[in-house]
Amino acid sequence: MSLKHTQTQEDTYFRIMRILQENPDLTQREIASKLGMSVSGLNYCLKALIEKGFVKMGNFQNSKNKFKYVYLLTPQGIAKKVALTSRFLKLKMQEYETLKLEIEELKAEVNKSGAVDRIEHHGKSD
Repeated sequence: MSLKHTQTQEDTYFRIMRILQENPDLTQREIASKLGMSVSGLNYCLKALIEKGFVKMGNFQNSKNKFKYVYLLTPQGIAKKVALTSRFLKLKMQEYETLKLEIEELKAEVNKSGAVDRIEHHGKSD
């Protein structure tokens, strides 16, 4: 499995576990909608998280709708989410620093051409 694929998979697992920790009673359709993914894609990921022991699924005991499930992070899942959160934050901070540097370089490039004042002034007048 490639590094990029692994990072994408970890990012997806992190986002799913984050939503489940905050809202364990959301339906798969609601979770998929929040993540911008298909229900079948989410189902595949949830099954993988359940198989790994990070998430457990159960029925609502007092629900009239016996098809309504709750998804709970297991203690293993909580530990995994903490590790994924740390990696996710580190990756996003690196992306932020790279983007910040690129913005500064672009500003310097535009400034050399004398267009920065026109761009910034134009943006304020809109």
